[in-house]
Amino acid sequence: MEFQCKKVCDKFDSYPSQVREKMLELRQILFDVAKEKGIDSFVETLKWGEPAYLCRTGSTIRIDWKSKTPDRLFIYLNCKTTLVETFKEVFPCEFEYYGNRALGLPLDLVRFPLELESCFVMAMRYHQIKDKPLLGYGR
Repeated sequence: MEFQCKKVCDKFDSYPSQVREKMLELRQILFDVAKEKGIDSFVETLKWGEPAYLCRTGSTIRIDWKSKTPDRLFIYLNCKTTLVETFKEVFPCEFEYYGNRALGLPLDLVRFPLELESCFVMAMRYHQIKDKPLLGYGR
């Protein structure tokens, strides 16, 4: 899938090869979920130097890898939402949690947890579901 923004393409090109491969997998999951769930206006850009994914109905999702934590990938979410709190309750063991703003995943995962797709759907629909218990998960 082509990049929507040259700056994002350059960012992906800057990652070490193993990291780039996993980041591209994460990116593909985001686009697949958006397409499958009919998320309109799904946009890829760079925010704070990190690949970011936005849509009208949801909260921004950023993904990145940092050289100071070389064995982890991170998914960043708006700390003013209840997304990470909800994920902790619904998926207590599937992810590493960093406060109320990030999920961490080991770089050496063979496959990303299937629950990640549910997290992305909740983030992409956040403005529609933010008042529902557990963001409507399981209903």
